[in-house]
Amino acid sequence: MTCIIVDDEPLAVKLLESFVARTPQLELKGSYTDSVEAVAALRQTSVDLVFLDIQMPDMDGMELARTISHSPQPAHRSPLIIFTTAFKEYAFDSYEVSAVDFLLKPIRYNKLLTAVEKAEQRLTTVSSSPEEEATTLPQGHEAPSAIAGDAPNSFFLRVDGELRQLQFDDILYVSGMKDYVMFYLLSQPRPLVTHLTMKAVEDMLPTDRFLRVHRSYIVALDKIRSVDRNDCIYIGQEIIHVTDAFRPAFQQFLDRRTIR
Repeated sequence: MTCIIVDDEPLAVKLLESFVARTPQLELKGSYTDSVEAVAALRQTSVDLVFLDIQMPDMDGMELARTISHSPQPAHRSPLIIFTTAFKEYAFDSYEVSAVDFLLKPIRYNKLLTAVEKAEQRLTTVSSSPEEEATTLPQGHEAPSAIAGDAPNSFFLRVDGELRQLQFDDILYVSGMKDYVMFYLLSQPRPLVTHLTMKAVEDMLPTDRFLRVHRSYIVALDKIRSVDRNDCIYIGQEIIHVTDAFRPAFQQFLDRRTIR
Protein backbone atom coordinates (compact mmCIF):
# COMPACT_ATOMS: atom_id res chain seq x y z
CA MET A 1 0.00 0.00 0.00
CA THR A 2 1.23 3.47 -0.82
CA CYS A 3 0.99 5.95 2.04
CA ILE A 4 1.85 9.42 3.28
CA ILE A 5 2.41 10.85 6.77
CA VAL A 6 0.82 14.11 7.89
CA ASP A 7 1.92 15.44 11.29
CA ASP A 8 3.15 18.86 12.40
CA GLU A 9 5.60 17.31 14.90
CA PRO A 10 8.91 16.44 13.18
CA LEU A 11 9.80 13.82 15.80
CA ALA A 12 6.46 12.09 15.31
CA VAL A 13 7.04 12.10 11.55
CA LYS A 14 10.48 10.51 11.98
CA LEU A 15 9.06 7.77 14.21
CA LEU A 16 6.31 6.95 11.73
CA GLU A 17 8.81 7.00 8.86
CA SER A 18 10.90 4.43 10.71
CA PHE A 19 7.83 2.25 11.29
CA VAL A 20 6.81 2.46 7.63
CA ALA A 21 10.35 1.54 6.56
CA ARG A 22 10.10 -1.62 8.71
CA THR A 23 6.78 -2.64 7.17
CA PRO A 24 7.17 -4.49 3.84
CA GLN A 25 3.60 -3.91 2.68
CA LEU A 26 3.94 -0.11 2.93
CA GLU A 27 5.55 2.29 0.46
CA LEU A 28 6.02 5.86 1.70
CA LYS A 29 5.22 8.50 -0.92
CA GLY A 30 5.86 11.56 1.24
CA SER A 31 5.76 13.17 4.69
CA TYR A 32 4.17 16.54 5.43
CA THR A 33 4.22 18.78 8.48
CA ASP A 34 1.72 21.15 6.86
CA SER A 35 -1.83 19.89 6.32
CA VAL A 36 -2.54 22.29 3.45
CA GLU A 37 0.51 20.99 1.57
CA ALA A 38 -0.71 17.45 2.19
CA VAL A 39 -4.09 18.20 0.61
CA ALA A 40 -2.37 19.71 -2.43
CA ALA A 41 -0.16 16.64 -2.76
CA LEU A 42 -3.14 14.29 -2.55
CA ARG A 43 -4.80 16.10 -5.43
CA GLN A 44 -1.79 15.28 -7.59
CA THR A 45 -0.88 11.80 -6.41
CA SER A 46 -3.11 8.89 -5.39
CA VAL A 47 -2.22 6.92 -2.28
CA ASP A 48 -3.93 4.09 -0.43
CA LEU A 49 -3.38 5.24 3.14
CA VAL A 50 -2.78 8.40 5.18
CA PHE A 51 -1.28 8.43 8.68
CA LEU A 52 -2.89 11.60 9.99
CA ASP A 53 -2.42 13.67 13.13
CA ILE A 54 -5.52 15.48 14.43
CA GLN A 55 -4.36 18.62 16.21
CA MET A 56 -2.52 20.70 13.62
CA PRO A 57 -2.47 24.41 12.70
CA ASP A 58 -4.36 25.82 9.66
CA MET A 59 -6.38 22.64 9.09
CA ASP A 60 -6.78 19.94 11.71
CA GLY A 61 -6.86 16.23 10.90
CA MET A 62 -10.63 15.90 10.99
CA GLU A 63 -11.03 18.75 8.52
CA LEU A 64 -8.33 17.28 6.31
CA ALA A 65 -9.97 13.84 6.39
CA ARG A 66 -13.30 15.32 5.31
CA THR A 67 -11.58 17.36 2.60
CA ILE A 68 -9.75 14.45 1.00
CA SER A 69 -12.83 12.21 1.20
CA HIS A 70 -14.62 14.70 -1.07
CA SER A 71 -11.65 15.60 -3.28
CA PRO A 72 -11.21 13.38 -6.36
CA GLN A 73 -7.84 11.68 -6.64
CA PRO A 74 -6.25 10.49 -9.87
CA ALA A 75 -7.46 6.96 -9.06
CA HIS A 76 -10.96 8.26 -8.15
CA ARG A 77 -10.79 6.69 -4.70
CA SER A 78 -10.29 8.43 -1.38
CA PRO A 79 -7.37 7.15 0.71
CA LEU A 80 -7.95 5.28 3.94
CA ILE A 81 -7.20 7.14 7.16
CA ILE A 82 -5.30 6.01 10.27
CA PHE A 83 -5.36 8.75 12.89
CA THR A 84 -2.29 9.29 15.05
CA THR A 85 -2.87 11.56 18.03
CA ALA A 86 -2.18 12.14 21.72
CA PHE A 87 -5.81 12.96 22.45
CA LYS A 88 -8.10 9.96 23.02
CA GLU A 89 -11.22 12.16 23.20
CA TYR A 90 -11.20 12.27 19.39
CA ALA A 91 -11.66 8.50 19.09
CA PHE A 92 -15.41 8.53 18.51
CA ASP A 93 -15.13 11.42 16.02
CA SER A 94 -12.83 9.26 13.92
CA TYR A 95 -15.76 6.95 13.07
CA GLU A 96 -17.56 9.86 11.42
CA VAL A 97 -14.90 9.97 8.71
CA SER A 98 -14.66 6.16 8.43
CA ALA A 99 -11.13 5.98 9.82
CA VAL A 100 -9.50 2.56 9.69
CA ASP A 101 -8.00 2.97 13.15
CA PHE A 102 -7.13 5.45 15.89
CA LEU A 103 -3.59 5.21 17.31
CA LEU A 104 -2.72 7.00 20.54
CA LYS A 105 0.73 8.52 20.91
CA PRO A 106 3.27 7.34 21.85
CA ILE A 107 2.58 4.85 19.08
CA ARG A 108 3.89 1.31 19.37
CA TYR A 109 4.93 -0.59 16.29
CA ASN A 110 2.69 -3.59 17.01
CA LYS A 111 -0.35 -1.26 17.19
CA LEU A 112 0.59 0.30 13.86
CA LEU A 113 0.95 -3.17 12.29
CA THR A 114 -2.55 -4.09 13.45
CA ALA A 115 -3.92 -0.88 11.92
CA VAL A 116 -2.12 -1.58 8.64
CA GLU A 117 -3.63 -5.08 8.54
CA LYS A 118 -7.09 -3.55 8.95
CA ALA A 119 -6.38 -1.20 6.05
CA GLU A 120 -5.25 -4.14 3.89
CA GLN A 121 -8.44 -6.03 4.69
CA ARG A 122 -10.59 -3.06 3.80
CA LEU A 123 -8.78 -2.45 0.51
CA THR A 124 -9.11 -6.13 -0.40
CA THR A 125 -12.82 -6.14 0.39
CA VAL A 126 -13.58 -2.92 -1.48
CA SER A 127 -11.75 -4.14 -4.58
CA SER A 128 -13.38 -7.59 -4.62
CA SER A 129 -16.96 -7.00 -3.42
CA PRO A 130 -19.82 -5.67 -5.56
CA GLU A 131 -21.58 -2.47 -4.59
CA GLU A 132 -24.67 -2.69 -2.41
CA GLU A 133 -28.00 -1.32 -3.41
CA ALA A 134 -28.64 2.36 -2.65
CA THR A 135 -30.78 1.60 0.40
CA THR A 136 -27.85 0.11 2.34
CA LEU A 137 -24.82 1.67 3.91
CA PRO A 138 -21.51 1.97 1.98
CA GLN A 139 -19.69 -1.22 1.15
CA GLY A 140 -17.51 -2.81 3.84
CA HIS A 141 -16.52 -6.32 4.94
CA GLU A 142 -19.09 -8.92 3.99
CA ALA A 143 -19.84 -11.65 6.50
CA PRO A 144 -19.08 -15.24 5.45
CA SER A 145 -22.29 -17.00 4.46
CA ALA A 146 -21.34 -20.13 6.40
CA ILE A 147 -21.22 -18.43 9.80
CA ALA A 148 -24.75 -19.30 10.85
CA GLY A 149 -24.26 -22.95 9.95
CA ASP A 150 -20.91 -23.22 11.73
CA ALA A 151 -22.10 -21.66 14.99
CA PRO A 152 -25.90 -21.62 15.35
CA ASN A 153 -25.85 -19.80 18.69
CA SER A 154 -22.99 -17.38 18.07
CA PHE A 155 -20.66 -15.85 15.51
CA PHE A 156 -17.24 -14.22 15.40
CA LEU A 157 -16.83 -10.48 14.91
CA ARG A 158 -13.55 -8.71 14.14
CA VAL A 159 -13.08 -5.88 16.66
CA ASP A 160 -9.81 -3.96 17.11
CA GLY A 161 -7.81 -6.55 15.20
CA GLU A 162 -9.09 -9.60 17.06
CA LEU A 163 -12.00 -11.99 16.63
CA ARG A 164 -14.64 -11.73 19.35
CA GLN A 165 -17.29 -14.40 19.73
CA LEU A 166 -20.77 -12.95 20.24
CA GLN A 167 -23.75 -14.93 21.45
CA PHE A 168 -27.00 -14.15 19.65
CA ASP A 169 -28.71 -14.05 23.06
CA ASP A 170 -26.43 -11.19 24.14
CA ILE A 171 -27.39 -8.80 21.32
CA LEU A 172 -29.96 -6.07 22.01
CA TYR A 173 -29.76 -4.25 18.69
CA VAL A 174 -27.35 -3.22 15.96
CA SER A 175 -26.91 0.36 14.77
CA GLY A 176 -25.22 1.49 11.53
CA MET A 177 -23.22 4.67 10.96
CA LYS A 178 -21.71 5.10 7.49
CA ASP A 179 -19.60 1.97 6.93
CA TYR A 180 -19.39 1.04 10.60
CA VAL A 181 -21.86 -0.88 12.74
CA MET A 182 -22.23 -0.92 16.51
CA PHE A 183 -23.39 -4.03 18.37
CA TYR A 184 -25.22 -3.14 21.60
CA LEU A 185 -25.01 -6.01 24.07
CA LEU A 186 -26.60 -6.99 27.37
CA SER A 187 -23.22 -7.93 28.79
CA GLN A 188 -21.40 -4.60 28.47
CA PRO A 189 -22.27 -0.89 28.63
CA ARG A 190 -20.40 0.24 25.50
CA PRO A 191 -21.12 -1.08 22.00
CA LEU A 192 -18.67 -3.11 19.95
CA VAL A 193 -17.73 -1.14 16.84
CA THR A 194 -16.54 -2.78 13.65
CA HIS A 195 -16.29 -2.15 9.91
CA LEU A 196 -19.25 -3.87 8.29
CA THR A 197 -22.36 -3.03 6.30
CA MET A 198 -25.86 -3.31 7.67
CA LYS A 199 -26.67 -5.65 4.76
CA ALA A 200 -23.87 -8.00 5.84
CA VAL A 201 -25.12 -7.99 9.44
CA GLU A 202 -28.71 -8.54 8.30
CA ASP A 203 -27.61 -11.56 6.24
CA MET A 204 -25.56 -12.94 9.13
CA LEU A 205 -28.20 -12.81 11.89
CA PRO A 206 -30.96 -15.43 12.05
CA THR A 207 -34.16 -13.99 10.59
CA ASP A 208 -36.40 -15.64 13.18
CA ARG A 209 -34.65 -13.70 15.96
CA PHE A 210 -33.61 -10.38 14.39
CA LEU A 211 -35.37 -7.91 12.15
CA ARG A 212 -34.28 -4.76 10.36
CA VAL A 213 -36.74 -2.00 11.26
CA HIS A 214 -34.85 1.05 10.01
CA ARG A 215 -32.08 1.78 7.51
CA SER A 216 -29.72 2.05 10.48
CA TYR A 217 -31.19 -0.43 13.00
CA ILE A 218 -31.62 -4.17 13.44
CA VAL A 219 -33.33 -5.29 16.64
CA ALA A 220 -33.40 -8.53 18.60
CA LEU A 221 -37.10 -9.39 18.54
CA ASP A 222 -37.14 -11.07 21.95
CA LYS A 223 -35.53 -7.99 23.58
CA ILE A 224 -38.32 -5.56 22.59
CA ARG A 225 -40.00 -4.25 25.76
CA SER A 226 -42.87 -2.44 24.08
CA VAL A 227 -44.12 -0.81 20.88
CA ASP A 228 -46.15 2.40 21.03
CA ARG A 229 -48.90 3.65 18.71
CA ASN A 230 -46.34 5.57 16.65
CA ASP A 231 -44.41 2.39 15.80
CA CYS A 232 -41.59 3.29 18.17
CA ILE A 233 -39.74 0.29 19.61
CA TYR A 234 -38.48 0.49 23.20
CA ILE A 235 -35.41 -1.69 23.58
CA GLY A 236 -32.57 -1.34 26.08
CA GLN A 237 -32.06 2.39 26.58
CA GLU A 238 -33.03 3.19 22.99
CA ILE A 239 -36.23 4.22 21.23
CA ILE A 240 -36.20 3.15 17.58
CA HIS A 241 -38.79 4.28 15.07
CA VAL A 242 -39.91 1.72 12.50
CA THR A 243 -39.69 3.42 9.11
CA ASP A 244 -42.07 2.93 6.17
CA ALA A 245 -39.76 0.66 4.17
CA PHE A 246 -39.57 -1.88 7.01
CA ARG A 247 -43.06 -1.47 8.52
CA PRO A 248 -44.81 -4.33 6.61
CA ALA A 249 -42.33 -6.95 7.82
CA PHE A 250 -42.49 -5.63 11.37
CA GLN A 251 -46.29 -5.59 11.30
CA GLN A 252 -46.29 -9.22 10.16
CA PHE A 253 -44.10 -10.08 13.15
CA LEU A 254 -46.51 -8.28 15.50
CA ASP A 255 -49.53 -9.98 13.95
CA ARG A 256 -47.98 -13.39 14.51
CA ARG A 257 -47.06 -12.65 18.13
CA THR A 258 -50.06 -10.63 19.34
CA ILE A 259 -52.96 -12.19 21.26
CA ARG A 260 -56.15 -10.49 20.13
